[in-house]
Formats: sequence, C-alpha cells, structure tokens
Amino acid sequence: MRHIPVLLNEVIEVFKDIEDGYIIDCTTGLGGHSRAILRENKNIKLICIDRDIEAINIAKENLKEFESRVIFTQGSYSQEIKKFIDYDVRGVLADIGVSSLQLDKSDRGFQFNSEKLDMRMNQDAKLCAYDIVNYYSLEELEKIFKEYGEVREYKKLARVVIDKRKESKIESALELSTLIERHLYKSKLHPATLAFQAIRIEVNDELGELSRLLEFLGDLPFKNTKIAIISFHSLEDRIVKQVYKEWAKRCICSSDVFKCECGNNNDKGKVLTKKPIIPIPKEIKDNPRSRSSKLRVFEFGGSSG
Repeated sequence: MRHIPVLLNEVIEVFKDIEDGYIIDCTTGLGGHSRAILRENKNIKLICIDRDIEAINIAKENLKEFESRVIFTQGSYSQEIKKFIDYDVRGVLADIGVSSLQLDKSDRGFQFNSEKLDMRMNQDAKLCAYDIVNYYSLEELEKIFKEYGEVREYKKLARVVIDKRKESKIESALELSTLIERHLYKSKLHPATLAFQAIRIEVNDELGELSRLLEFLGDLPFKNTKIAIISFHSLEDRIVKQVYKEWAKRCICSSDVFKCECGNNNDKGKVLTKKPIIPIPKEIKDNPRSRSSKLRVFEFGGSSG
C-alpha cells in the first residue's frame, strides 16, 4: 500500500537532536513517520500507538528491521500514552488525520463512493457514521455540521438528512454524498467534504482526543521534550495553538490583578513555531493530501523568555 507521510522532512528536523530516550508516535498509521525517525535517530526507541489494529499490524511489518527499538500498543492515544508516564520521553508526535489505510480502503466507509457508512478508526468502537446519520436528532445533526464541519448551510443539510431517512435509512457513504451533492451549494470542494469531516470527527471524538492528550501532557514534569502536532483543519489547529500559548505563559494572574502576584515564572517551555510549518509546493504536488497540513512544535523545559 502506497503511503506518503506528510511533512516528513520537517518532522525529522524537529527531532534530529534527540540522541536517546523515547519518542512517542501517537498516530502511527502505517509507520511512515516512525520509520524515518528510527533511521535518523540511531539510539532512540519508539512507542507506536494507533487505535486501528489493522494499521498496527501493517506498521509492525513496515518497522520489522527496528523491532528491538519499538513498542506497539493499540488504543486511543490520549489513554495509551498514560502507560508510559515513567519512560524517558524526549519527543511526542501526533499526526491528527485519517490514515492512508482508512482513506484508501473503500470498506472503511471514509470515501464518498463507499458502499459502507462507517468511518470508525477503531473498528471495535460502537458508534459509527451509520448511527449518526440515521439516528441523531435534527438538533444534534445541526450541531455537528456547524461545529465540526463549519458547514455554511448546516440547517438545510440536517433537514435534508432527516427528510431522506423518513423515506428509508441512508445505507452507504455513496448514498449520503450523492444526497448532499444534490442539495448543497457547489464550490471547489465536493459538497460532501465538510459534512463527512463533521461526521468523522463525531464518530472518533477527534477533538476530544486531542484536547485530552494536550491536557495530560501539560501536567507532566517534562524537561527538554518536544511536542510536534500535525493538524489538518482549523478546529484542530486552533486547539493546538491555544494550548501552546497557555503553556508558554509566564504570568498566570487574572486580568484584573494590577501587579503580577504569581512570580512570572510559570511557563512550561517555549513555542518553537510562531507560525505553523506548512508543506512546500513540491510536497503538495507529490501528495495532494498534505495540502491542508500544519505542524506546530512546543518544547518543554525551555524558557519562553
């Protein structure tokens, strides 16, 4: 299976100075980033997390030459990472996107033309896209289309889905995307793009996962540890940007305090990317899926100055 990890050179650059300890790849996928990190950093070990058991099994094969330096674990990264709290963690990578495996396999239900309506990253999870599309209320559908998809016509879209399922259940991603295409405003993007994004985020609790990961990391006594997060839409990027900003604050006094009373030394480290790192034009040309990716990096233990 062809797999091109996004912002690969940039990720390698972030971690290039780490000479020992562990790097955690929270979203291993098929192991593209992990493989490059293991090749470049000869003495480090990797903890590879993914909630997709199919991806884990493929990654094990792809990283077989490094098996003595890799620990694999399956589950949600916000929970699995807690198992390694006592390890010498020097870096954390999270690529918050749908993996190539999930996108490319029609039976996973992420594609517009898929005969399934699934979208689960963990196929053991109970909630799937079929449940959301066919059983969520009008208000619930409006909420996810508005908040997770930023769909301009979110009220109309929710009503279209409700009206259609009164006739019969919506059985496939193809049926859903065709329905949306028929009723929604046409633009450069496929009309179903943002709606599918919203449903996928709800199915996999993607924003909740990211927020829980960052909350956990923020409470750890890291020293000289780099956190690198790749996001693919503004909702994720906004969360990362805001948390990094909070981590870098020296003064945490409330805004109504006339004079600093907290000591002005509460920063956990520094933001290494004032602006997000984005792919160069050649990467976007070679791998169009990278076009919306943004990388932000924070270093624990370094003063924000």
